[in-house]
Amino acid sequence: MSKLANIDPKSRIGQGTVVCPFVTIEEDVIIGDHCWLGPGCTIMKGARIGDAVQIFPGAVISAPPQDLKYRGEPTLTRIGDRTVVRECVTINRGTTDRNETVVGRDCLLMAYTHVAHDCLLGDHVIMANLATLAGHITVHNWAILEGLVAVQQFLTIGEHSFVGGGSLVRKDVPPFVKCAKDPLSFAGVNVIGLRRRGFKEDEIRLIEDVYRVIYVRGYNITRAIEQVEVDIAPSKLRDRILQFIRHSNAGVIRGMIE
Repeated sequence: MSKLANIDPKSRIGQGTVVCPFVTIEEDVIIGDHCWLGPGCTIMKGARIGDAVQIFPGAVISAPPQDLKYRGEPTLTRIGDRTVVRECVTINRGTTDRNETVVGRDCLLMAYTHVAHDCLLGDHVIMANLATLAGHITVHNWAILEGLVAVQQFLTIGEHSFVGGGSLVRKDVPPFVKCAKDPLSFAGVNVIGLRRRGFKEDEIRLIEDVYRVIYVRGYNITRAIEQVEVDIAPSKLRDRILQFIRHSNAGVIRGMIE
């Protein structure tokens, strides 16, 4: 550890972790083994960082929420193993709503991304440069948000989904889809991503069949769900999609725009 780092003696730092010059680590911080904390990053109280995490210069982890209701109550920020946090990323700790902000394992948060209070990110999530999450957002495993994506508070981004660059997300994004344009719209199934992650061709075709009914035939969502249940036999993939849509409080993104 560098003598030029400012480390509170009440923090706990694992074996093999490199702390570069001008790093600040506050009290009530736990950092795992074999991490790398780049010059000038700041780890504030309530941070719980796993093993082999890389945090690049200028990042600020576990800062107080930017929420006027927050009154200093003790809450946490959790970052999973092997996650990479690039330059100038900001991650705020939770409020009493969820009590923590969570970034899962093997995630990549590129430069200048922001994860607000009470967000829950799954594993293998990628946020490209300048993507921004407002508070209370859930992002499921393997989702990708391209650069300059901005997500409204209290929304859910489904697993294996892909949100095109510069998008404004005001509705929930179902699993396995690509979406783009303004207003944000269904742009097909994330076929390339699914193939890369080992989905079989018949599984991909099933997902395409489900979304063809939901988004291409011109039904409203209620009618589309009913038609999917008539046309397509029950399966784990079909039922995961329908369950997501049924449980969406904000409603899901719209269909294709001509």
